[in-house]
Amino acid sequence: MNTEELKNIAQALVAPGKGILAADESEGTIKKRFDAIGVESTEENRRTYREILFTTNGVEEFISGVILFDETIRQKGPEDKSFPQVLSEKGIIPGIKVDKGAKDLANFPGEKITEGLDGLRDRLNEYRDLGAKFSKWRAVIAIGEGIPTQAAIDSNAEALARFAVLSQEADLVPIIEPEVLMDGGHDIAKCEQVTYQTLKSVFTALSKHKVFIPGALLKPNMILPGKESEKASPEQITDSTLRIFREVVPIDLPGIVFLSGGQGPEETTANLNALNVKDEGPWQLSFSFGRALQEPVLKAWTGNADNKGTAQRAFYHRAKMNSLARSGKYTPDAEKEGESGN
Repeated sequence: MNTEELKNIAQALVAPGKGILAADESEGTIKKRFDAIGVESTEENRRTYREILFTTNGVEEFISGVILFDETIRQKGPEDKSFPQVLSEKGIIPGIKVDKGAKDLANFPGEKITEGLDGLRDRLNEYRDLGAKFSKWRAVIAIGEGIPTQAAIDSNAEALARFAVLSQEADLVPIIEPEVLMDGGHDIAKCEQVTYQTLKSVFTALSKHKVFIPGALLKPNMILPGKESEKASPEQITDSTLRIFREVVPIDLPGIVFLSGGQGPEETTANLNALNVKDEGPWQLSFSFGRALQEPVLKAWTGNADNKGTAQRAFYHRAKMNSLARSGKYTPDAEKEGESGN
């Protein structure tokens, strides 16, 4: 394990003003997104779409890294260059999603466990040879009647810790993603309680497995009420989220890269901005967004090659808005000015 390299990569991924594009959708997930815009989910269409994202001029000002999917890390872009090479030449760090998805947890109805630990050591070494510098594993925690159970939380925390230590062994920075889902009618207090419980378990497991915290990143949910509950203000979300971090997150963790978790693009940016306006903690508060960065791009593209420029301008705009939010400088006026310039 090269701790100095891990530390440097982790810090570069959360460099001020920058964040991560999550372009690691599984074939099932990207098919849903393509279905919504009437595009067939073929390998070539997926490759073309991701090439639009990765070759957007100037986006490296705002995007530090990209999480790729197994298919994508093997695909090629312009001049027959691999996507990791295309990204690296722009100064963007390539990464890879390595889990095999969340499956039903036996004996625990409504709860999931993420699979993919079998053979992971060999896969990580292969991904590193393909150009990856960091990796990601997602666990999902649902809130509902009688759930989550401590058993489900601890099982997922253990898997996250084992993933993290194997990644570091391969000199890949692990992005540890324990997502408390927004599904349901729970209030913000319930989300805060469950997220605290989850993060406490995760960092206990990371400590037990001797994970090198300065060479890792956390990808959590913001503290939000359920989708079927009354919305919370950015200030409420900020207070609840930062309160938990101060209690649970080690001070030597380089940064926190939030997931968007089903929020709309502008809503997500506004909440990230509010967090950075108030934050006085030791961590970089950054982003690792998928849909919140890509939704406007997909709508602009619609599978039409003639729309490439419009789609890239939409991506550049959303990346820039989230870059502003990193320093608490995002405003509705900036949003409008950017849109009028597209």
